[in-house]
Amino acid sequence: MPEDVQKSALRCYLGIDSGSWISSTAKTLSRRGSGKRCPVAGIWKFSMTMAIVSGLVGVMGTGESVQGETLTVAAAHSLKAPFQEIVPIFESEYGATVRVVYGPSQTLRRQIEQGASIDVFLPEAVEEVEKLEIKGLTLNGGSRVYAQSSLVLVMARESQATSVDFSAARPDRAIRIALVDPKSSALGELTAKALKYLDPTYRSRSRLLLAKHTDDVLMLVHTGEADVGIVNRVDAINSSHVHIIDETPAGSHTVIRFGQAVVWTCRNESRGIADEFFDFIMSPRIQKLLLKYGFDSVPANG
Repeated sequence: MPEDVQKSALRCYLGIDSGSWISSTAKTLSRRGSGKRCPVAGIWKFSMTMAIVSGLVGVMGTGESVQGETLTVAAAHSLKAPFQEIVPIFESEYGATVRVVYGPSQTLRRQIEQGASIDVFLPEAVEEVEKLEIKGLTLNGGSRVYAQSSLVLVMARESQATSVDFSAARPDRAIRIALVDPKSSALGELTAKALKYLDPTYRSRSRLLLAKHTDDVLMLVHTGEADVGIVNRVDAINSSHVHIIDETPAGSHTVIRFGQAVVWTCRNESRGIADEFFDFIMSPRIQKLLLKYGFDSVPANG
């Protein structure tokens, strides 16, 4: 197939000068023929198919890039640190561009319910994915738990105050406790359940400062606006501003399960790469990498 026919077909395929495709192709074939005029109608389908295939191969062979797939991921703030390493690996190996939108899990879930352009959802608690699943808004078999964590009490690294534990912090109204707002985040809901288990009257006995998400809790502690904060272990480990001073007691229902799912708003052209990303997160090497950032592995029966 002549080179100019290949290029013309490729330009048509990419939406460039598509209106001139028929006339330019017919003229070119006529000029390049053996002297006999070939009816364009008789060779149209075959010529177009061969030209496009040959043209695309030629373009790739000469090093000209073809636009890669784009994936939009809605993720919990807890994934910021590991995603700085995980996302570039995925983009390099799969030739895709990943756009990550971070936010409170409940906010992201509601945006998905309202039709926001999200392909994969990774909230800070699998319960948010399960709420979508109940409504039939997840794909590829529903949610999967890929990691877990627990709640911890933190204090600013530079603080000169005496460290306290959960039992001392809850009833002391002089101690300002920062935590994620249960109305904006699944982590906040889990924190409220844990505190209620430890002390049913904690709301009236504690001085609470509510924040939209974990980053805000850490900032309140770091700036001294709060004396201590309650976050998940992953966020505490990956922060340079705080240190862990206590763990929630065993049996306080504080296991945080991180889940993911491909959601109903996933675009048709992104479905394949979304499934690849889902499997990539569950792969043994990424599971091992998550441990490096403080996540706990999921039990075999979890």
